[in-house]
Amino acid sequence: MLKTSSLFILFCFLFNQVQSQILPEEGSKLNYRLIGFSFPNRENTDSFTIEIAKGIITNSNSFKKNIIKSYSGNKNRIIAEVPFWGEDYTWRIIYTKGKFKGTLNGFHHFSTLIIPEVDTNKMRLRILHAAEKYKDAFVLLDNNKVMYDMNGSSVWFLPDNLRMGPSASDLKLSPAGTLTMLIGTQAYEINYNGLVLWKAPNTGKISGDTTENYNHEFTRLSNGHYMILGNENVFWRPATSIDNNNILNSDTLARHRNMFFGTIIEYDKMGNVVWSWKSSNYFLESDINYCNPLNHPLDLHARDIMDTHENAFYFDEKNKNIYAGYKAVNRILKVKYPEGNVTNVYGNLYKFGVPQGEDLFCGQHSISVSKSGNLILFDNHFCDREAASRVIILKEPEPNDSEIKKVWEFPFTYDDSKTAQNCKGGNVVELADSSLFVCMGIIYSKLFIITMNKHELWSAVPEVWNDTEKKWNINSQYRSSIIENRQQLEKMIWNNEEPIFNAADQKNSNQTKYK
Repeated sequence: MLKTSSLFILFCFLFNQVQSQILPEEGSKLNYRLIGFSFPNRENTDSFTIEIAKGIITNSNSFKKNIIKSYSGNKNRIIAEVPFWGEDYTWRIIYTKGKFKGTLNGFHHFSTLIIPEVDTNKMRLRILHAAEKYKDAFVLLDNNKVMYDMNGSSVWFLPDNLRMGPSASDLKLSPAGTLTMLIGTQAYEINYNGLVLWKAPNTGKISGDTTENYNHEFTRLSNGHYMILGNENVFWRPATSIDNNNILNSDTLARHRNMFFGTIIEYDKMGNVVWSWKSSNYFLESDINYCNPLNHPLDLHARDIMDTHENAFYFDEKNKNIYAGYKAVNRILKVKYPEGNVTNVYGNLYKFGVPQGEDLFCGQHSISVSKSGNLILFDNHFCDREAASRVIILKEPEPNDSEIKKVWEFPFTYDDSKTAQNCKGGNVVELADSSLFVCMGIIYSKLFIITMNKHELWSAVPEVWNDTEKKWNINSQYRSSIIENRQQLEKMIWNNEEPIFNAADQKNSNQTKYK
């Protein structure tokens, strides 16, 4: 009797092991149409074919009549696309050895979900210029919380456990093949299925507040750590040393103000702070004390600083430099890592009693370092009312030089001839061949890929249907990102990382797999 029970337990274990290798799992409800099919391997097999039929089917005759897709390969993992959202599917595995064909493990079933964001009667990505290159790429739109292929077809969406919350931003692929994003003021890392792998602690340890005030940009580093922008509220006294101004020279409590200064925080997998930096340590002793907070009437570029508005960073891991962007003061700081000292400042500096003058860039929104070592900047450029928003590339100063120089620019054009500038958002990503992928920000939100010779390789615009006006309108996007090749796609789909419960989540976590 004991022997029989042991054999039964062993059989159940082996059965569950075989079943667990089959993906998608039986009865899964998927938030994607681009699916990684995985199944047990069979030795001495020439090839595998998965056949997919529409509907929930349990017999061979009905299955054969309803087959809509088949995909073949020589491995026991195949990526395939099903055509419809909101449908049930049945699939099976065929293996081939010489002239012999057989089936493995019978029929399997799953369904795809549907949400308004993937209903093309309500939202769409309209292609303006068909892809000449990067035809196998995919783009992620943060406002839609959807991934599209280069033909404008939606293939993935953020599942309900995150999609139904506040707006998403900085949704992008990490070096590990995971997806990172900000949802409101919280930061998450998920896998392709929507399983939350990591959540930022957000304890206020660095800010001194009840929260870290996460914002704008969240990145997984190549070493598996995470880096994110935050904010701290600091008591600040504006300039008091401008001549012949009784208001500015009166150091009264009424003139003091709390102001947001950006922070940068690096966490390890367990949510421990391994490095942090506070911009207030720099700015409180910097030239912003000479900014005229009453906006000097003769200086179009002077402004009342209510917030330095840290809105972008880029960590050059190779050279150990962090570039941090400050929209409200048109400034980029170059910070040495891990020392934390500011080694260079890019942008016009305020000087005692001197008008600010024209800015090289203004209201900038994303920073990166190109493969050639130059800075790539998304420049909203709204300080100059006559100029267009643009992408610019800047060459950092040589050792014996003091000025940063513009070496390339691409001004934007808009569908609406009355519009010349974007006011918020936007980003740019350098691709493998040095082409640039650009999201033009919230005003127009056009996405495009352009070469260094300014030849457009692809473009599209996200739109939402207005039923009252009976027309398509721009569906504003804060940022967008790109998955540029098949290798990156496969790494994302087959990612098998497990959730990490950091210290802040140990006692109360609702991390669940979305099915």
